Amino acid sequence: MDKELAGRRILVVGGNSGMGLALCEELLRRNCEVLVAGRSRDKLDVAISRLGSAGKVSAHVADVTQEDEVQRLFASCGPLHDIVCTAADVRGSYELLPALELEAIDRAIRSKVVAPILLAKHGAPRLAAGGSLTLTSGIAAYRPRPRGVAVAAINSALEGVVRAMAVELAPLRVNAVSPGWVRTPIWQDVAGAESEKMLAAMAERLPVGRIGTAADIAHAILFLLANGYTTGTVLHVEGGHRLV
Repeated sequence: MDKELAGRRILVVGGNSGMGLALCEELLRRNCEVLVAGRSRDKLDVAISRLGSAGKVSAHVADVTQEDEVQRLFASCGPLHDIVCTAADVRGSYELLPALELEAIDRAIRSKVVAPILLAKHGAPRLAAGGSLTLTSGIAAYRPRPRGVAVAAINSALEGVVRAMAVELAPLRVNAVSPGWVRTPIWQDVAGAESEKMLAAMAERLPVGRIGTAADIAHAILFLLANGYTTGTVLHVEGGHRLV
């Protein structure tokens, strides 16, 4: 895998935290050039400081739910081998139906469905032969919980987008990784003070006996980036959650 990835220029949208940041660390270890994109300059600066690797990593401020900003992003990036998007804005979308606000649904759809389409629309022409686009779905599409209507619908839609784009953009490859419950900062948005209690209860249920880590998902994305015979696929990394 290291040999296949060495020297590639890879844009990681959402690479300033959580799974995206873990992926950036792994890519740099494999001698890739990493371009990290996110909405917050402050968060990007913190991430770049943590990543180090002078000359191998750069920061790009962009809100990828806005088409003009996506266009500017790719104009500044230059040629690429791969694009990965781990970004998601699901604030307020984990609610029971009576409390679910349209604004929260719209925001989540734009971050997890519209943004990937815009990245493909403007990024695919800049990808080298053998390039790929890797997106992020999630277990809610398969094992939804109460409060999960919006996120279940959005992840399911994203997986349809992956299959359609794999056909339309061929021979470029398009895939998604579908994480289960992973210990990342997003859990504060989902469960707040109850997050640790919920994670511990799920760990007891899962066949692997633990909650996932950002590194678990990063390693799965590395496979999708390196394996040239995989496209239109959703790779499940969820500790056996779909079985219980």
